[in-house]
Amino acid sequence: MKTRMTELFGIEHPIMCGGMMWLAKPQLCAAISNAGALGNLTAGNYDSAAEFRDALQETRGLTDKPFCVNITLMPSVRITKELHLDYFQVCCEEKVAALEISGAPLDRYLGPDYIVEAKKAGIKLVHKVGAVRHALHAEKAGYDAVIAAGIEEGGHPLDDDVTTMVLTPRISESVSIPVITAGGIADGRGLAAALVLGGDGVMMASRFVATEECLAHENIKRELVSRQEFDTTLICRTIELQMRCLKNAIAAHVLEIEAGKGTFDDILPYMIGSRSRESWETGDADMAPLAVGQSIGLIKEIKSCREVVEGMVTEAEGILQKARAL
Repeated sequence: MKTRMTELFGIEHPIMCGGMMWLAKPQLCAAISNAGALGNLTAGNYDSAAEFRDALQETRGLTDKPFCVNITLMPSVRITKELHLDYFQVCCEEKVAALEISGAPLDRYLGPDYIVEAKKAGIKLVHKVGAVRHALHAEKAGYDAVIAAGIEEGGHPLDDDVTTMVLTPRISESVSIPVITAGGIADGRGLAAALVLGGDGVMMASRFVATEECLAHENIKRELVSRQEFDTTLICRTIELQMRCLKNAIAAHVLEIEAGKGTFDDILPYMIGSRSRESWETGDADMAPLAVGQSIGLIKEIKSCREVVEGMVTEAEGILQKARAL
């Protein structure tokens, strides 16, 4: 299955992993890349340039295939602008295959010169967007591809609240660069749909949580398998930091604070990264907002990354062949 996405990254299958705080680490990243897709190493997992560089080198020791790095340019207590800059410089020095930027555009957050610097290092730049206007900006700024992320996605979807089904064709008809679909994708049906809608491949994260190679606690993986598509909720809308997460005790409490006109400072103690890190590690699914998307309703079992990737491609190819025969 060859698309503009596979050609851009030099990968076998048009599937990539999204950024996942505390989970997208060398072991998972390499497993996805070794399966022929594009693994993801999330820079925010690391507290210094040295730690991040070590993680890059560890990943390269586990795979000789291309992988991308996620840098999320959003407000954070722990990750400063200086640390974001360190991540970027290390990526350029190490000449990573691709950078997946989410949140603020790289050219606006650090400056347009950093687009030029990434290009000189041979890095493919991809920006995750939730609106046509943002995709147009990314293309003009020099990004190599965009990710059309619908409201179904876990994490921080744009508050335009446009679904993947509408967003993918709108963006694909508006830009000339490759478009990667995200939000609600977990199997070959989603991959086939993305290609029919004008996308060049898919990005997913929640599905890769429920894999053998993911470092999430087994209790959390089983929790995702048992949940349905309606078991996520949107929190932090009132403080303009919308987040889709698993319905649990903490999410319910945050919504109560918001309903009571609580402030950012009232909500912050429940959103700090150390809580989610502990939750993923200990298996306590109620102690933190866990960023997962509506695609959890499509996750039926825990598989290896290779089984997930190859199964998706086989299923998608079968669906597309049947469609051509109609």
